[in-house]
Amino acid sequence: MKNKLTYIIDDDKMSVKLMTILMDKNNFCEEVLPFYNAQFAIAKLKQNCIDNENLPDAILLDLNMPVMDGWQFLDEFIKLPIKKEISIFIITSSIDPFDIEMSKKYSAVKDYIIKPITVKKLDALCIIIGNLN
Repeated sequence: MKNKLTYIIDDDKMSVKLMTILMDKNNFCEEVLPFYNAQFAIAKLKQNCIDNENLPDAILLDLNMPVMDGWQFLDEFIKLPIKKEISIFIITSSIDPFDIEMSKKYSAVKDYIIKPITVKKLDALCIIIGNLN
């Protein structure tokens, strides 16, 4: 097991369910905390930003969401005074080259993955997280 807590931020409940099942079967993490609205995830991160024990090790982030999209989330995330290394993985259906290039501008974003998530893609994320920790 490579990490303790993973946030999934995605407004699509079916995607969240699929990712959660795959993560559980793959022993990706001990606990998954889903957020169907990125603003709720930012609020939780703000609440715990100085307590590393309650911060996630990884965040799986969708880009296209109502209220606050993935880019807005990232813009808010980088303003937080978090000292812990949190690996953010964009998990999206967007194949737009602009989005792929834009993701490289955020140092917290470790990879850009096109949906659907698969066991092979999860294994690759485990390797990335393992190499960072």
